[in-house]
Amino acid sequence: MKKTIFFLLSYFLFHFAEAQTKWINLDASFQPLPFSFHVFKSIDSLDERPNVMYYAIADLKNKNLNFTADTTYKRRLTPEGFYKKNNNPLLVVNCSFFSFATNQNLNIVVKNGKLLSYNEETIPAKGKDTLTYFHSFFGALGISKKRNADVAWVYTDSSKRYPYATEQPVDFLRDSIKDIDLKYVKNKINYGRSSSSKFYKWKMQTAVGGGPVLLQNGEIKITNNEERKFAGKAIDNHEPRTAIGYTKDNKLVILVCEGRSKTAAGLTLTQLAQILKDLGCAEALNLDGGGSSCMLINGKETNTPSGDGQQRPVPSVFLIERK
Repeated sequence: MKKTIFFLLSYFLFHFAEAQTKWINLDASFQPLPFSFHVFKSIDSLDERPNVMYYAIADLKNKNLNFTADTTYKRRLTPEGFYKKNNNPLLVVNCSFFSFATNQNLNIVVKNGKLLSYNEETIPAKGKDTLTYFHSFFGALGISKKRNADVAWVYTDSSKRYPYATEQPVDFLRDSIKDIDLKYVKNKINYGRSSSSKFYKWKMQTAVGGGPVLLQNGEIKITNNEERKFAGKAIDNHEPRTAIGYTKDNKLVILVCEGRSKTAAGLTLTQLAQILKDLGCAEALNLDGGGSSCMLINGKETNTPSGDGQQRPVPSVFLIERK
């Protein structure tokens, strides 16, 4: 009996200790920094796999900081290229998924209240099924004029000024219609089987899209299947990641992790969600990862990009600027 109790106690103590990620403050390595902005690193292993990750945290209510985004048109720049293009901002990080063939974003980008990039709304079925199309609502994080953050599932229509959003996950639509419009989507969302959630104009000053959503209302809620992003078993793949979230006390958290190397295995989406929850995020979103994952602070790399260690050119980034 005593041996059993000792074993159980040791087991729980071990896993409790393993779950407590240790973070090292790196502010001194990235000076000068505003008083409300901090940088951290962890090299704690997860599930007995090597791990290297960084996160930055900034106060959304600090009016000396500007939270924005930037994108190109049918071309890509490295994060360093965006850093130079935007007059040396405090932070640069990759955000949306994109097409290597066209160099175009596949997710929403909003800058200064203007919708610059749209979601890839229609995806044809693969194989011989040429008459079926999938329409997904991808996750996005937005920041309003009043500096309040929100994570929602959004739909974009190039004929509309604003994206439309729902606060509840929406199952992807499957039909034989290649080109859908807002009226069709509203009908499906409000009256169809896919969801009964309210559908509204999402008026954000800044927004970046990705997917899937990782956290909602402080709880892990990974909508990879609804968004058709890393659906099924792909949720358990260990990869380099980029993610963004916010806390209840109006702090923005941006996290990157290394992967695909001997020194860093990368994170699963479930691990990523748990880490962001442990950091106090109320809601959080996965962004483009893999070789795209790269965060610069004052022009210096935090993580080492996967592959050859060189920064991958991307069509859009999230930025924090000094005013």
